[in-house]
Amino acid sequence: MDLSTALREAPDRPFLLGGADPVTVRELDARADRCAAGLAARGIRPGDRVAVSGLNTTDWLVLFFGAVRAGAAVVTLNPRYRETELTHMLGQSGTTLVVSEGELPGVDVRALYASLDLPGLQVIWFGDDGPDGFASLCDVDAAVPEVELGPDTPAVVLYTSGTTGRPKGAVLTHGSLLASAIGQRDRQQAGPTDVFVSNLPFNHVGGITCTVLAALTSGASIAMLPAFSPAAALDAVAAHRVTVVAGVPTMYVLMLAEQAKAPRDVSSARIAVVGGSNVDPPLARAMGAAFPGAVVQNLFGLSETSGACVMSPLTDDLDTVCRTLGTALDDVELRVVDPATGTDVPDGEDGELYVRAPSVARGYWELPAETAAGFPDGWLATGDMVIREATGHLVLRGRRKEMFLQGGFNVYPVEVENVLAAHPGVALAAGIGVPDDVLGEVGLYFVVPRDPASPPTPTELAAWCRERLADYKVPRRFEVRGELPTTPAGKIAKAQLRREVVSP
Repeated sequence: MDLSTALREAPDRPFLLGGADPVTVRELDARADRCAAGLAARGIRPGDRVAVSGLNTTDWLVLFFGAVRAGAAVVTLNPRYRETELTHMLGQSGTTLVVSEGELPGVDVRALYASLDLPGLQVIWFGDDGPDGFASLCDVDAAVPEVELGPDTPAVVLYTSGTTGRPKGAVLTHGSLLASAIGQRDRQQAGPTDVFVSNLPFNHVGGITCTVLAALTSGASIAMLPAFSPAAALDAVAAHRVTVVAGVPTMYVLMLAEQAKAPRDVSSARIAVVGGSNVDPPLARAMGAAFPGAVVQNLFGLSETSGACVMSPLTDDLDTVCRTLGTALDDVELRVVDPATGTDVPDGEDGELYVRAPSVARGYWELPAETAAGFPDGWLATGDMVIREATGHLVLRGRRKEMFLQGGFNVYPVEVENVLAAHPGVALAAGIGVPDDVLGEVGLYFVVPRDPASPPTPTELAAWCRERLADYKVPRRFEVRGELPTTPAGKIAKAQLRREVVSP
């Protein structure tokens, strides 16, 4: 199956909710045809790259499905990207045409694209009625191109967040995207009565796979939000009787605070999905209280797995969800590997997670050395350190590159972060290792307080950790902040925090 085939199933069901009238699959399919014809008329041929930078809108999806129908691969861009990022991603991918929002708060988008040193790049604007507007692109008297598509046809070039270096473009295929979406659908037992909400941006797998394609393959609907806000998300849940709510932990912290101020009817939610990292116990309990009819579920995946590859079974109790990421989805093989030797470690021991599945990317766009290093012998080396339990559940230890040595002992920040998050005065916590003259490295933990007017003190936080952790894991430094930077995928940007506090 390819994305065009998937789009043409159950054509008359309402798919996109939130506008004046629902958009059916048939209507989206017809608009994608017109977009594919318009792209072909503009010179786009199978194998070309077409980029999109925009909010979560129907037009974004029209462009996406139209481009892949024309045989192009879509380079998905975050509207927050600026000159350096755009030049690298559009140039390295060889993009020939980009469709972008023409107006965004705080930036002159048209001047930004005009400044890029990318000769021959065509720019089309969403919401523009002129000859370079998206409406004109889709309003042509031309035939829909006949293109042979298959599971191995590239559909998306998605640049990783660049938390450990310059972003690399993961090549996701029609087959890999659908494999992840179908695996998620089956794990969630999703069907035509379900409604997802588009909290997560379409430019990342959390939006395009875990929301759009998961809903599409389930026969479900999507309550559309242009961008996440806690009030809009809760309003959408109440208005459209959303059954599958999803977000990264920071989104849930904001939604729970909003719900406490102005409660909405969220009784329709049957699953509350947390992506990005396993949910810490205090947040999980708060989610269970705020969404009383919902099962709390972890979703673990990477750009390179096209979406989810590990999720909590719906039968897992809250303690298991707090402790583990879940188990492998159907058709997903896992290994836990000693990074030093490349050999598998026994259950119960730390190792790097390797994944092999139909959902795994084909590699990185035109980066053979990085592809060989990241995908050894057909496996994806995730960079995540885990423990596998006898039940197949994975316990996340942290990013391999985030681990630091404090006095010669391995410390995984995620373990300490979970302890800090359990403190009643802490809303969010993130830790990194920083150089120390005596111990080599020590933990520096950034804390966002629940009450900015009364933040917990470093002495109080250290005492809290000392009661719950081995002494070598206790943070030596704390920094209280009003907010923490995030990556385009919504995760806390630890690389940025490191740059701010560690001299090169």
